[in-house]
Amino acid sequence: MAKDRTPTPTDNPKQPATSSSRADIEAFLAQVKSLGPANAAGGRGRMIFALDATMSRQPMWDTACKLQADMFREAASIGGLDVQLVYYRGLAECRASRWVSDATQLAGLMERIDCRGGHSQIGRVLAHARRETEAKRVQALVFVGDAMEEPIDDLCAAAGQLGLLGVPAFVFQEGRDPVAEQAFREIARLSRGAYSRFDLGAAHQLGELLRAAAAYAAGGMKALENLSAKRNAGAVKLLTQMR
Repeated sequence: MAKDRTPTPTDNPKQPATSSSRADIEAFLAQVKSLGPANAAGGRGRMIFALDATMSRQPMWDTACKLQADMFREAASIGGLDVQLVYYRGLAECRASRWVSDATQLAGLMERIDCRGGHSQIGRVLAHARRETEAKRVQALVFVGDAMEEPIDDLCAAAGQLGLLGVPAFVFQEGRDPVAEQAFREIARLSRGAYSRFDLGAAHQLGELLRAAAAYAAGGMKALENLSAKRNAGAVKLLTQMR
């Protein structure tokens, strides 16, 4: 794995992927329920939205551009959400956007990114999340990817550092690669976050989980419970499983 360095700023990006069994979603929600409040009442949450932008993820990138708008809609009534997009692709390219506060801004960043061949750089994503929260509190890291090609012990150590800093990683896996699954589950566990798996073509379920993660980042469990009271079909299904 290339030596870690802070991702360079960009005003570029493009999308995640996926779908999962209901059992996977239930397991994710059970983990989220145990986390407790993420953000002080009335404050804006800060969430890092990290994506694998290597060539294998191209089919789902456009879908993610659309799904991210739902994250902001769910968070808007809670106090708002600031999101930083982080992505990696190609030969040791790992970049971070500026912090943005609405769906249009994030979509604009994502639409300027295309997927390129390359290996995973999850370690750099985790290290970047640590540096960001050391500068100013980050409530959650969301990562969407389908592969892992790095020393798992290094990733575990970095995830553990996030856990100590109170930054849970919500790790969403596209597909069923067993090596990636082992690493992703450990990253979620050690950071005190949550893991869920998706299959290509079930973007609706990914959208539900992204909304749940955004609501947690903006207002913790109370915010998620309030969403169910609005009779949002997806939120109601997920939140009733968390009670």
